[in-house]
Amino acid sequence: MQATIEKLVPGGQGLATLENGKKAFIWNALPSETVEFEITKDKHSYCEGIATKILQSVDERIEPRDECYLATSPWQIIDWETELAAKSQLVEECFSQNHLYPLVEATKTDEKEFFYRNKMEYSLYWSHEDNQIHLAFHTRGTHRKQPITQSSLERPEIFTAAQAIVDKLNAEHAEARTYQSLLMRCDQQGKTSGDLFANGKSHPEMPILTDKLCGYQYNYSPNGFFQINLPVYEMVLNEIKPLITTDKVLDLYAGVGSIGLSVARDKDLTLVEVNGAAFAEMQNNAAGTDAKCVLAKSEDVTEYITPDCTVILDPPRAGCDAKLIERLLEVQPTTVIYLSCNPITQARDIAMLKEKYNIERLQPYNFFPRTPHIENLAILRKV
Repeated sequence: MQATIEKLVPGGQGLATLENGKKAFIWNALPSETVEFEITKDKHSYCEGIATKILQSVDERIEPRDECYLATSPWQIIDWETELAAKSQLVEECFSQNHLYPLVEATKTDEKEFFYRNKMEYSLYWSHEDNQIHLAFHTRGTHRKQPITQSSLERPEIFTAAQAIVDKLNAEHAEARTYQSLLMRCDQQGKTSGDLFANGKSHPEMPILTDKLCGYQYNYSPNGFFQINLPVYEMVLNEIKPLITTDKVLDLYAGVGSIGLSVARDKDLTLVEVNGAAFAEMQNNAAGTDAKCVLAKSEDVTEYITPDCTVILDPPRAGCDAKLIERLLEVQPTTVIYLSCNPITQARDIAMLKEKYNIERLQPYNFFPRTPHIENLAILRKV
């Protein structure tokens, strides 16, 4: 198939309209490029695919660093300034689709394009050529595994530690099919922790890691809830802290408590989290403070939302529950600080609040360089 790309869409693909009117969402393709592509999914009204040949390229295209880039970081083909601009534009598009037209700030970054991830999960691939296990990722759009010899997203300590585990497996003549995956994580000092996930067995306990954010220490499990790009995350926390003007602060979807405890531990702080493992780590991180830790779904404890508090939201990709949005509209707390890894659902939620809140600021952050993923901070003030 052949197509000319119109624009990038929030999922990260290039969008094209085919001769029959069907929309095509194509990886490895940039706006204004003409490409040949292979269809990986074909539906009645749209298809998905991967560009296999660039017939007409644009100046913004660059050579990807890794052979496995389509599996891990499909925006390795875009120059850095274009990536940053595209992320702001995609946030703007998500909000305009919900009839919201705030100014979207330029995407903030620490300028580190590679080797930023502090966590990576690898597949294991058995090669019949050398009868060895290799680290691998799943090829985009398929269930096939692609063996790798390098990867530029995770910190080098992670790849080195993962390769050492694979070398040990090969020395023991292990089989790849025994294992589901291999997870590794490291702290900012480069200490690694992780293990193999064996098929049919519960996940092993892994040594806890420790990092500092805004001068405070946090403990977390390698397989738990903790940000993967801590330097940029700390930029967000430093942005949030001066925006809190109330004595009461409610941190919903709090994970291990790293937002609330970093920006409001000296306040009347309540932290709410539903995951038991994350809650236990939150309690540990809140030890020695007056913070109240609540094990519950955020939408089930809306009585904690009061007019005189600041509410911090950091929900999963699905966004906030409707009950929570209804409570915010009813009570109208002074400030809502909404950090999201999915501007699509964030814009949907904020559109429901627009009658009672003004959008004071929309600030995208490049938590995930060389990928289409966007972290977006929205500051809402009561009208």
